[in-house]
Amino acid sequence: MIYDISIPVRHGGLVYPGNPAISITAQQAISAGAGANVSRLDMGSHTGTHVDAPKHFFDDGAGVDTLALDLLMGPARLLAFGEAVASVGMAELEPHELDGVKRLLIRTRNSDWLTSGSTEFHEDYTYLTPDGAEYLVALGVQLVGVDYLSVEQFHSGHHRTHRTLLERGIVIVEGLMLSDVPAGEYEFRCLPLRLEGLDGAPARAVLVDTNE
Repeated sequence: MIYDISIPVRHGGLVYPGNPAISITAQQAISAGAGANVSRLDMGSHTGTHVDAPKHFFDDGAGVDTLALDLLMGPARLLAFGEAVASVGMAELEPHELDGVKRLLIRTRNSDWLTSGSTEFHEDYTYLTPDGAEYLVALGVQLVGVDYLSVEQFHSGHHRTHRTLLERGIVIVEGLMLSDVPAGEYEFRCLPLRLEGLDGAPARAVLVDTNE
């Protein structure tokens, strides 16, 4: 089975506060007499399901187009946390056997908000804490995926979670819709647009259940 875990990008869709709004308009339209339909897209580099590159927080960091593709494709572990979990830190991660896990995806209550298609931004979304990020670094995790538009606490002011991961070259994938996916082992595929030198890019992400 293949799970499409990408947010549909739509005109006026959900964005992180302060990021560019999503605008999709007709640049050419058959209904208006044109020979073809051509759309104009206006949106930020961190729209919908997207990949963060080190350049997101470091001027001299690697751009999204230089990320190693083998990090973005391969075996992944999906962990699921309940409604009561407001943040995922070392205490929440330690009970799980994560030795050898290269790609970790974290499902929380956030996924239901993304799946609903609502444009309401929930500032109290569940996030990965700085000590949780440090713990994953120590384990050797190379990719972290989360189910809201940021891995970081809303307006944290310090950006320690982002910086801890990105300065070690750990890929961050944000905006994954995971509500319909059971916890377990999957093959992960996520390819960001090849936008030269940019801090991030929208992506299409899927999980393949290889146990069927």
